[in-house]
Amino acid sequence: MSAVCGGAARTLRTPGRHGYAAEFSPYLPGRLACATAQHYGIAGCGTLLILDPDEAGLRLFRSFDWNDGLFDVTWSENNEHVLITCSGDGSLQLWDTAKAAEPLQVYKEHAQEELLLTLLCARYCTRLAGKTKHLRHALALLGSLPCLGRQDSGCLMSNVVYSVDWSQTRGEQLVVSGSWDQTVKLWDPTVGKSLCTFRGHESIIYSTIWSPHIPGCFASASGDQTLRIWDVKAAGVRIVIPAHQAEILSCDWCKYSENLLVTGAVDCSLRGWDLRNVRQPVFELLGHTYAIRRVKFSPFHASVLASCSYDFTVRFWNFSKPDSLLETVEHHTEFTCGLDFSLQSPTQVADCSWDETIKIYDPACLTIPA
Repeated sequence: MSAVCGGAARTLRTPGRHGYAAEFSPYLPGRLACATAQHYGIAGCGTLLILDPDEAGLRLFRSFDWNDGLFDVTWSENNEHVLITCSGDGSLQLWDTAKAAEPLQVYKEHAQEELLLTLLCARYCTRLAGKTKHLRHALALLGSLPCLGRQDSGCLMSNVVYSVDWSQTRGEQLVVSGSWDQTVKLWDPTVGKSLCTFRGHESIIYSTIWSPHIPGCFASASGDQTLRIWDVKAAGVRIVIPAHQAEILSCDWCKYSENLLVTGAVDCSLRGWDLRNVRQPVFELLGHTYAIRRVKFSPFHASVLASCSYDFTVRFWNFSKPDSLLETVEHHTEFTCGLDFSLQSPTQVADCSWDETIKIYDPACLTIPA
């Protein structure tokens, strides 16, 4: 792996590892975790990379290998060394950057179920083969699914855990995970098994995110085109929002409003939702030309958010302005899958891509007063 400090972006090249998720440490300035997979997540292993900035760009602090692709990562909210990843074999892994290379704990409960996806494969290969450099990239989408694999007589084994998030409420140490098995599971990392399983989605779950405001409340986004709000205490769904007429790949909770969430979907749109009235979105942002893979609200600017897409771009938005698009960053040559705002610097952003690079940079729109 090699570091490059070119232009405004600090870059780490990760040969043979394709980026799926990036998350800044809530404790250490500049420290970044990145979940990666071999062969675009289709086959092979995964690697968790822990990076620190230096004069040359980015340096690798530690790396941890797993026997399947890693698709998401989340930091502990009470220990600066601990984080959790999720993978294609249906498991979550608890890691400690100050200790051994093996995970402290492995949680594996998400079930295997078969999904017939031949028609989806044909539909999206036709749609996307012209955009991607390799046919397997188009195969890998399957309607913006992360990978094609674990095949058995034309069926896909859907135990992949695709999303994981650690609660930001300091009084509770809880983790949620979302899977291709159409369930969300609730975990206490100190307990070796899940506390609860939430059912209701009718397709693959792509995104799970805790409310930063309401204890025991989280959101999930799914291929069934809905955004759902869940209550841990009630062990059930509170609100079901038919947010798009397409698969929803990402959602995030506004850091400044307990009622505002954003969704990003295969229809290339971002939509904002006020939980007090979900009949219509409070904003819609258009500009991406392929599926939106991830969306994040800024922790420093109340109306600023960022999105990354299979169109290779990262876009920054201010949904309170008539001309909402602030900036388009085009520094990747493949699908851009991971994205995060720094929690320490109001101008710093990280992203990662299938082009085997991880970047930390300061987009111009965040360095100029809005």
